[in-house]
Amino acid sequence: MDVKKYVVKQISVFSENRPGRLAAIAHALGEEKVNILAFSIAEASGFGVVRALVDHPEKAHKKLTSLGFNVAFTEVIAVHMKDIPGGLYEVAKILGDAKINIEYSYAYSGKDGAVLILRVDHVEEAIEKISKSGATLIESSVFH
Repeated sequence: MDVKKYVVKQISVFSENRPGRLAAIAHALGEEKVNILAFSIAEASGFGVVRALVDHPEKAHKKLTSLGFNVAFTEVIAVHMKDIPGGLYEVAKILGDAKINIEYSYAYSGKDGAVLILRVDHVEEAIEKISKSGATLIESSVFH
C-alpha cells in the first residue's frame, strides 16, 4: 500500500487574534484563486492558528508569507466517516486501539457524507490501521 497518497498537505497560518485577520487571509487566497476546502481556527494567548485544506497549498503559502503571515505545512489524513451517531467513534476507536494519538481534528459534512481531518502522531501507521479496518481514506489528490 502506498500510504503517501493519503497524506494531505494542510496549511497552518499563525496570526494575531484580532478583527479582520481571517478576512485578510481569505481575501489573499481569493485573489490567488485558491479555494479553501475546509478550515478550523484555534486560539491561544492572543494568537490564532488557522488550519486549512486548500486546493493549491504551495500557492497559498507563497501568497500568505509574502504578506507577512507565518505559514507552515502539516501532514494530515482525511477519512470518510459515517454521518450518523457513532461515526466518529468508529474512527477514533481504530486509532485509540492502535495507541495512535489524535493531536487535533476537524470535520465537515456535505452531500457526499462526512469527512474527518486528523493530525495524528504516527501518520503512516494510522493510514495502515484505518485502511485495514475497512474505513475509507481519501487520497490527497482530492484536495490538491
